[in-house]
Amino acid sequence: MDTHSSQKQSQERTPSASEVPEISIFGAGSIGCYIGGRLLASGARVKLVGRERMGRTLQEHSLTISDYLGYRQQVNLPDGCFNTSASAIKHSDVVLVTVKSAATEEAGEQLAPLLKPGTLVVSFQNGISNADRLRERLPLCTVLAGMVPFNVLQESPGHFHQGTEGHLSIQRTDELTTTIAEMFSKAGLPLELHSDMTSVMWSKLLLNLNNPINALSGIPLKEQLSKRDYRRCLALAQKETLNLLQHAGIKTIRLTAVPTPWLPYVMQLPDWLFTRLASRMLAIDPVARSSMWEDLQAGRQTEIDWINGEVTRLASNLGQQAPVNQRLIELVHQAENGNQTTWKADSLYQDLLRAN
Repeated sequence: MDTHSSQKQSQERTPSASEVPEISIFGAGSIGCYIGGRLLASGARVKLVGRERMGRTLQEHSLTISDYLGYRQQVNLPDGCFNTSASAIKHSDVVLVTVKSAATEEAGEQLAPLLKPGTLVVSFQNGISNADRLRERLPLCTVLAGMVPFNVLQESPGHFHQGTEGHLSIQRTDELTTTIAEMFSKAGLPLELHSDMTSVMWSKLLLNLNNPINALSGIPLKEQLSKRDYRRCLALAQKETLNLLQHAGIKTIRLTAVPTPWLPYVMQLPDWLFTRLASRMLAIDPVARSSMWEDLQAGRQTEIDWINGEVTRLASNLGQQAPVNQRLIELVHQAENGNQTTWKADSLYQDLLRAN
């Protein structure tokens, strides 16, 4: 084969920019901007759709992404990258939905008339039922459940920081092509594929049960998890949830160094022993906080009804109760209304014990 023919075939194998899948983030808040920023930094074609306040922030401040391992990158947004209208993503090949759980139905209704049949839609949201709720409104799309295991905090305007470890998880399917998986891997966001996403999402939710406790503590995650009484609060909520999952026949998987069924017992250990045995669980950036804390500080509605609320709904479906999780829901709703927004560890633990 002559050189000219070899070069010609090489050029034919190189996809043009228009052939590279376009990935859109619908709901560009902290998680959406972080994932979108990582993808943009790797050269992917990305569009962000978010609120006007985020658009103003990214006009005034460069999009900066960083993580607890020392990664840091400033990203220049291409023209037309950030949009406030859903219509901007009508030609996208992949749509990552990162809106708050309460806005899932609205998101589906906005996307339905825009997306072409077969568009891959991934729910990277807290909670259990979001993918199912999207499927109802996007019957012509391939809707997959996804899970974001790590915490992202907007440290300063336009700066989104990953403070904890973990890899994105996504439902296994033939529609998730090698090309798309490689794009995420290149961005430093390798995808873990799972056939049973229900087990994955409930296992993540067991960890997310700490979100309201962190929000009510008013202190960073690492400091909060270093205090035994806060961990005992979490243990009460986790034990209650694990009992319900066992009754419902729902399995869990291991997402941390500690097997999931052991979590409530490890959380109750004395501080000195917990620090030694669960050191990886404390491998958290000192500034990391829960998104629920961030929502309370900003005066926004939290996702408590889609985290602890999933537990109370499961209990109701089983004809049982979940008093600890129900009490946490009540306390967060009170905090949303400006009533006792912070709790000392011993006071919160005693309050939950009374509820239990």
